[in-house]
Amino acid sequence: MPVALASGRSGRGADRRRRRALGGDRAGWVVPRSTVDRVQTFDDVARLTAELPEVTEGVEKHRGHRTWEVGGKAFAWERPFSKADIKRYGDQTPPDGPILAIRTADLAEKEAILAAGQDAFFTIAHFNGYSAYLVQLDRVSAEALREALIDGWLACAPPALADRYAEGPGS
Repeated sequence: MPVALASGRSGRGADRRRRRALGGDRAGWVVPRSTVDRVQTFDDVARLTAELPEVTEGVEKHRGHRTWEVGGKAFAWERPFSKADIKRYGDQTPPDGPILAIRTADLAEKEAILAAGQDAFFTIAHFNGYSAYLVQLDRVSAEALREALIDGWLACAPPALADRYAEGPGS
């Protein structure tokens, strides 16, 4: 199914780039469910994003949270709940532990990721209409986190860089 990307890239080519980047012939845009063998941390996020080309790690200027960018665009960032976020939960308990936000290519990809039912992936009212979702790091597997970060990176990377990465080493 063709998916339009935020960068203007669209169609089956974007899907092929993603499958090649993730190692082959996986179908679709959803991350398979898997069990968590070890709690993931922001240091794991930093290690995984460092494996991607041209990633810079920085600190968000207003609150001092870590952020990861490619081509000047943030594709992942620390996203603790604000007081307003917590208030929106009302009597319900918000997810606990460290929370990471990851960009998607578009709202359709976000909805597909959330519909896949991965327990660690969710959204909040503040993200309605925004192409990003949240990840509960203490509930996500290392492989699901890796794939989510690659997807976020591909959504924000300049097209030529994303194409070179998807083609693999030596291309």
